Amino acid sequence: MGEGLRERKRNRTRQALVDAAVRLFEEKGFDAVTTADIAAAAEVSPRTFFLHFAAKEDVLFAHSEMRVDLGLRTIAERAAGEPAGAVLARAMERMIVDSWGADLTSGLAALRVRLAASTPALRTGLAQRFAGAQRDLAAALLAAYPEELDPVTAAALVGAQIGAVGAAAVASLERGDAPGAVRDAMLLAATLAAGSTGTRATVPRPSPRRTAPG
Repeated sequence: MGEGLRERKRNRTRQALVDAAVRLFEEKGFDAVTTADIAAAAEVSPRTFFLHFAAKEDVLFAHSEMRVDLGLRTIAERAAGEPAGAVLARAMERMIVDSWGADLTSGLAALRVRLAASTPALRTGLAQRFAGAQRDLAAALLAAYPEELDPVTAAALVGAQIGAVGAAAVASLERGDAPGAVRDAMLLAATLAAGSTGTRATVPRPSPRRTAPG
């Protein structure tokens, strides 16, 4: 089997596990669902589950590492002479668009916020992942612009973006916004954060807010 086919099969299995977990968490609640339940619902073995995720809470963050990697690649592939703020703004925009195509439209982001509000372990995990993403992106930005930034400045620039976008996403999800409106709120937050730090984000104007039906 070719490498491409193996990777596609792996991705399909991983997505089946995510879909099954979302459905079960919605139906039964987070605490009542086991990894064996998720594996059975996805029609794979428990061993296969652990080839993809270390624990059931990791399913809720299935795309997080890949999203941060996308941001890191954007910084690494910057154009010669491109300002640090513009590179960071583009990295955030690409990460937001990726979130739209995965977590927002699938309902995973909304579920994660709801469960984190009532499950301390998930809330802690969410905070840790935010902190890890901020640390990795700040390190990449500092490495890309060692003559312009110091560790504090790099951390502040990234923290302003990550904090604003994350807070906007949570607020938008909590009030029941549709996926497109959540994405627009995140893009607007990135623009506002970039403006507050003297950078410029090249993101579109948000469309009017629409709430999800029901």
